[in-house]
Amino acid sequence: MVVRHDESGPAYLALADGERLAYRLTPGRTPGVMFLGGFMSDMTGTKATAIADHCRSIGRACLLFDYTGHGASSGRFEDGTIGRWAADATAALDRLTTGPQIMVGSSMGGWIMLRVALARPARVAALVGIAAAPDFTDDFVARELSAEAQAALATDGRAALHSPYGETPHVITRRLIEDGREQRVLCAPIPLSCPVRLLHGMQDDSVPWQRSLRLAEALSGVDVVLTLIKDGDHRLSRDSDIGRLLATIDSLASDQPPAASRAASPSR
Repeated sequence: MVVRHDESGPAYLALADGERLAYRLTPGRTPGVMFLGGFMSDMTGTKATAIADHCRSIGRACLLFDYTGHGASSGRFEDGTIGRWAADATAALDRLTTGPQIMVGSSMGGWIMLRVALARPARVAALVGIAAAPDFTDDFVARELSAEAQAALATDGRAALHSPYGETPHVITRRLIEDGREQRVLCAPIPLSCPVRLLHGMQDDSVPWQRSLRLAEALSGVDVVLTLIKDGDHRLSRDSDIGRLLATIDSLASDQPPAASRAASPSR
């Protein structure tokens, strides 16, 4: 069931558990583009908006959405996990899009897109990772949580983590960490053969660029290209970065065969 409020605001996708995903869908030709945002980000960000505007200008379908607990969607952020947000993304793919999709994942979204692609490989035309951060929840414990915060996580099930991108701290829960371990993808070969493009700034102080190199090595497909931007940061949202991202998406879209030449419709 899709619930709409007004033409200027987002539409809403009602989920089976009563939560609602806010989304904006641009109709157009396939392959469509589906953007998956990062941890505590939403669909109003620079990259998401630039992708949607570009797709609209050339008549390509595009889906932006917020995970539960993010942006305009319902739910509490603290209740979220990687598995839950991957399920949100899968529901959005299944119920809001048709045909093959180029999935673009930023930071945590790079992890989510891999989980969705593994669940729906026939629906994925290509993947684009922007500072992709698969398995990043392990970093909280190993690298970013103080001894005091780790003690709070163990006793209270939650701990606050300073955010470099805002005044509000991230609340990290024990459930998020434990679920993250269940959702890991870098501990074994990743059986995906679609084209993959990875963009990563070498000045990224949140997700080291070596994470994308490790991901490229783990993917079983051979059409994998890693582009390192020497002066790029984690966000990769400068005009030059956005231009590179849009060119990457357009190149992947032009490589896709016409819909009529596909042997079978993608499974939903």
